[in-house]
Amino acid sequence: MPQTPHLERHFTAGELVRDVVIGMSDGLTVPFALAAGLSGAVGSTGIIVTAGLAEIAAGSIAMGLGGYLAARSDAEHYARERTREELEVRGKPVEEAAEVREVLQSYGLTAEECTPILDAFQRRPEAWVDFMMRFELGLEKPDPRRALASAVTIAGAYIAGGFIPLGPYVLTSSASTGLTWSVAVTLLALALFGYVKGHFTGTQPVRSALQTALIGGLAAAAAFAIARAIA
Repeated sequence: MPQTPHLERHFTAGELVRDVVIGMSDGLTVPFALAAGLSGAVGSTGIIVTAGLAEIAAGSIAMGLGGYLAARSDAEHYARERTREELEVRGKPVEEAAEVREVLQSYGLTAEECTPILDAFQRRPEAWVDFMMRFELGLEKPDPRRALASAVTIAGAYIAGGFIPLGPYVLTSSASTGLTWSVAVTLLALALFGYVKGHFTGTQPVRSALQTALIGGLAAAAAFAIARAIA
């Protein structure tokens, strides 16, 4: 009988989604809270827009730089650990073989079943190091272009998110009207963003949407209350 081919579909854009989540969540929340806070202290939408644009510029640069440095740090850490494993495979093969055997036995293999695998690794030291990096240290080789891509993605997502709460202030001359529309638009955007984030990260989309909107709303409400109290 003909058999239907078994096709597996796995989500492989985890790092990209993580960067978008980091940038977009902060981009929606921080400028939203800033604009709401200024609405409680000043009546000029011009000041709010100027301050919001300055915050988006500074925030996107800071977030992008943070993503770049984090990715570079991951790459440097991987390179250091790989160099150490290469030295240990050459200089301490008995100890490293014992570590391989321990890893394999944790998956249910017997000592006899481990022997041909160890023999193969001794003939292929590069594969041996790859095995130790992944299964002993839990490290995957990072993409060399990851740092720049992460910086651009996080910064771009921050800018995109930041213009959503700021947009209503650009379109109106009244701070109170701008605040009303900003709250409505941003809470909707936060809920949609949380729903999509939950879908991609495997959590319940509705729960993720409610949590994201609640956190953003509380941040803006706190900033508004503080600004009103000071003013």
